[in-house]
Amino acid sequence: MNTATRRLPILIIIAIIGGLLLFSFFNARGNLGNFGITILSGLFQGMLLFLVASGLSIIFGLMDILNLAQGTYFMIGAYVAYDIQHRGGLVDLTQLVPDPNLRFPLAVVAAIIVGAALGAILERGLLRFLYARPVFQLVLTFGVSLVLVEAIKFIWTTTPYSWTEVFVLRTAAFELFGQAFSVYRLFIIGSGILLIIAIALLLRFSRIGIIIRAGVEDSAMVEALGINVRAVFTLVFTLGCAVAALGGAVAAPFLGAAPSLGNAFLLQGIAVVVLGGMGSYEGTAVGSVMVGLAIAVAQDAAIGTSFTVLPSITPMLLLVLVLLIRPSGLFGTAR
Repeated sequence: MNTATRRLPILIIIAIIGGLLLFSFFNARGNLGNFGITILSGLFQGMLLFLVASGLSIIFGLMDILNLAQGTYFMIGAYVAYDIQHRGGLVDLTQLVPDPNLRFPLAVVAAIIVGAALGAILERGLLRFLYARPVFQLVLTFGVSLVLVEAIKFIWTTTPYSWTEVFVLRTAAFELFGQAFSVYRLFIIGSGILLIIAIALLLRFSRIGIIIRAGVEDSAMVEALGINVRAVFTLVFTLGCAVAALGGAVAAPFLGAAPSLGNAFLLQGIAVVVLGGMGSYEGTAVGSVMVGLAIAVAQDAAIGTSFTVLPSITPMLLLVLVLLIRPSGLFGTAR
């Protein structure tokens, strides 16, 4: 790989993010408050996308499986968190833990546990027998997604739920150049950045991370060294589903819970993974921020116009632009 090829992804990132920032600044007409809020909103949406896309990327990188049920785990996380926060779940935590500020962390942990458990069941019970059949994997994960959505409708009905329970992080706000921004959104941005760093450190320095990275390069060689690759597959798939459920749980206070929630984030998550490069964790992290910023800028630009569909199509437009310049994605390699 020559120097120009190595520099191309960096130049693309600088050009796109720089262009988005310039457009947002001029669209704000010099109002630093509006400009700052747009950027923070973009980072907030980017972190939510990362929680879906990171699992997709790691699972595909190691297992060559495009998990079409990933968005459904995001939706399940939202429902579980909503149910525990508002109804107390199976053990009625509203009585045991009446303080909503304490109950919310429990709701998030419960969502992660449910997502991880369902992910492990899917991998060990069904996917394990289809590793050599990629088409069957797609059909299976798509079918599981449909089944889980119908199960959600059966348990919680088709009525969308809006988050009404208040807690300190959700109601608190701060001012940025005269514009109010939610402390909770800032908390999610910070948590997302910490998660990006934590997973990167896990993949780079821990033994399991080294095994995962080696498995991405050559899983047969890793297995020949006596390492139980199947157990690693289960761990990675479980981790990916748990992170998606975490995303749904932390998004629920703003987005609520609805059966359609998963599909929207799945499509955007796939766009992020392809844009960053299939199987590239670094590309997924950068792609999440780029797409999040692009959506926020598009939402701001669409205000007062009839082109309300712009934010919805922006991820795909950005994906097409990047693939025209670099068909393998920002940090992807030919597979």
